[in-house]
Amino acid sequence: MENKITTYSEKETIEVAQNLESEKFPNMVICLEGDLGSGKTIFTKGFAQALGIEETVTSPTFNIIKEYNSGELPLFHMDVYRLDGKVDDLGIDDYFKKGGITIIEWSDMIKDYLPEERLDIKIKVLDENTRTLTFIPHGRSYEDICGAIL
Repeated sequence: MENKITTYSEKETIEVAQNLESEKFPNMVICLEGDLGSGKTIFTKGFAQALGIEETVTSPTFNIIKEYNSGELPLFHMDVYRLDGKVDDLGIDDYFKKGGITIIEWSDMIKDYLPEERLDIKIKVLDENTRTLTFIPHGRSYEDICGAIL
């Protein structure tokens, strides 16, 4: 079951992320796919803001994983683009069980390492400001979330 939302500004993309945050739960995994500049980090910033994260959220391109612990739940923000699909040494699956929320940018590059239950969000650029966000839930909890916010 896919659900689509079209946003017409960064502000609207942030609002979608904040609505999703309202349905958060420990060990939630959100997988973001989209071209460079599509809004993956903007989405994460909105989610983090709603979570109460005080630090400035930036893309973890060179760090690969950034941990934010100042919000209601820990946020584990990952950018796996530079890994070329090789995540064996990172212990990435440990993050899925740490009681926080994991958001993975470029998740399509590590599909074999993702948990069965997760929320995939594909972000497609339509023009300078317009994006289509396609929500693909994997598992009952994520189907319920999509039903609640979409």
